[in-house]
Amino acid sequence: MIGLTVTSLAKHFETKRVFADLSFTVTSSVLGIAGPNGSGKTTLIKCIAGLLKPSSGTVEWTIDKEPVKKQSVKHSVGFVAPYVELYEELTVFENLQFVMDIRNKPLNGSSIGDILNRFDAGGFTDQYFGSLSTGQRQRIKLAAAMIHQPRILMLDEPGSNLDSGGKEAVKSMVDQYRNPQSMVLLASNLKEELDLCDQIIELNPTS
Repeated sequence: MIGLTVTSLAKHFETKRVFADLSFTVTSSVLGIAGPNGSGKTTLIKCIAGLLKPSSGTVEWTIDKEPVKKQSVKHSVGFVAPYVELYEELTVFENLQFVMDIRNKPLNGSSIGDILNRFDAGGFTDQYFGSLSTGQRQRIKLAAAMIHQPRILMLDEPGSNLDSGGKEAVKSMVDQYRNPQSMVLLASNLKEELDLCDQIIELNPTS
């Protein structure tokens, strides 16, 4: 079972306060981070992921009620966001191979094919990532987030640029992780995505 405890978390950039005194606990579920543009959804998910250092407060992870080091958590995370890109000069296959290489995990061609087919992207294997449309890129980024079988998914606007089929794949992806051994953090201001969540943290823009 995966647990996340956020205590008195705050983040500011110079004089701009993004959020302050955020506290919540999540246990093996799908957590939605909601709020309008500018409310700090992306900043919060970056702080939780360890991509940004909070100004104050703590983020603590546990697995089966035992504390887990931040570095160990990073290896257990699949991350999807508009600001996270793959390498344009590499093919889709090469990008997915690279994802596995940096995690020191074995990979074969069939597993790449399986994950791409799941996102209706099996025909893109040998295409350069930079040659794909925005919707096709998003499908590949979703596949890259799942290919190493992480226990935690962090999804920032996962349905960006996706058609109805792609959005259905996101729903299937989230549903797969709705189990005691996994967790999903989903940042969005779209009702259709927040409806996938079991618990929602609502952020509001600061003045």
